[in-house]
Amino acid sequence: MDRHPTSSTQDQARTVGVEEELLLVDAETGAPRSVSSQVLRVARRRGDTEVEAGEAGGSVGPELQEQQLETDTPPEEHLALLEMELRRWREKARTAAAEAGALILASGTTPLTVRPQTFDDERYAAITERFGLTASEQLTCGCHVHVSVESDDEAIGALDRIRTWLPVLLAVSANSPFWQGGDSGYQSYRSQAMTRWPTNGPTDVFGSGQAYLDHLRMLVDTGVPLDEGMAYFDARPSRKYPTLEVRVADVCLDPRDAVLVAALSRALVETGAREWREERRADPAPVALLRLAMWQAARHGLAGNLLDPQTHRPRPAREVVDRLVAHIRPALEATGDMARVHKSVERVFSRGTGSTTQRTIHAEEGRLDRTVIRLAELT
Repeated sequence: MDRHPTSSTQDQARTVGVEEELLLVDAETGAPRSVSSQVLRVARRRGDTEVEAGEAGGSVGPELQEQQLETDTPPEEHLALLEMELRRWREKARTAAAEAGALILASGTTPLTVRPQTFDDERYAAITERFGLTASEQLTCGCHVHVSVESDDEAIGALDRIRTWLPVLLAVSANSPFWQGGDSGYQSYRSQAMTRWPTNGPTDVFGSGQAYLDHLRMLVDTGVPLDEGMAYFDARPSRKYPTLEVRVADVCLDPRDAVLVAALSRALVETGAREWREERRADPAPVALLRLAMWQAARHGLAGNLLDPQTHRPRPAREVVDRLVAHIRPALEATGDMARVHKSVERVFSRGTGSTTQRTIHAEEGRLDRTVIRLAELT
């Protein structure tokens, strides 16, 4: 982990940026298309693939497979600007994909069957060589939220105190009900596919930035992960930016849901950092318990019970989400986000998550190919 310059102060809102992984699908059939290289050539010609020196975010880039892209936004203090940037970079990705006869799709998994093709990159090739089917079958899309932090110790102090709440973010963002041509029975099957990686999932309580670095080095020294970049934890300090990266969410169909995840993530990090400064003890819940909470969120989303992050017992999803909002309320009020978050929570419970929309459209269409086309239009 790099040593970071100060990027925020306690008197200033933490900045937040979002990375979105997007699928590339055929404009006629909805089938995944291996055209990332072509799309990136278009984006490069338009100046949308490079970030100026000293700046963070604002680009279209590759991902593990040729059937997907990644976009990222610049860091923003205000959620309205963040939503504008999310929509702007989706549009840049859409127009570049259109030149290759493809659409972009914001879904955690592809509903249709697929044989992924690894993007032509030395590191991606090495990952596929080492991890076999786990890598060569991996075609999932997440939403990664970067929240600014002041130091490595603050990042870990916050991480230690938000880890029990992260399954709630997965439930809110759930947007991957289909897998290889069929209904998985999960609200977020992407999160289940990710568990195949040996470094995926929740983390222990570390206690300090140095303890985290020691843990990371221990993992890499086993020779199993290729490098530190393969620490696919639910949340982690970024290697590139002075941020804590919350990685647990599915990519959201509706960009407003992505903004909700970003708002909740920022307020969680601020709340966790405050508790760390006050030397409040982190919940020592074992990783095994957090894995159960994550599975419950993936299976049921907001449609059933979640495990309460404070009692670790099942409670209706609405009660758990309300408890999260109450827990982070001071942070939301400090940034002026409380009203927006309240409205967004009401919307996601009345309308459902992306998975709800996917299943509703499939029930209307009766065919997954038509479902994909309509979902791409919504994207």
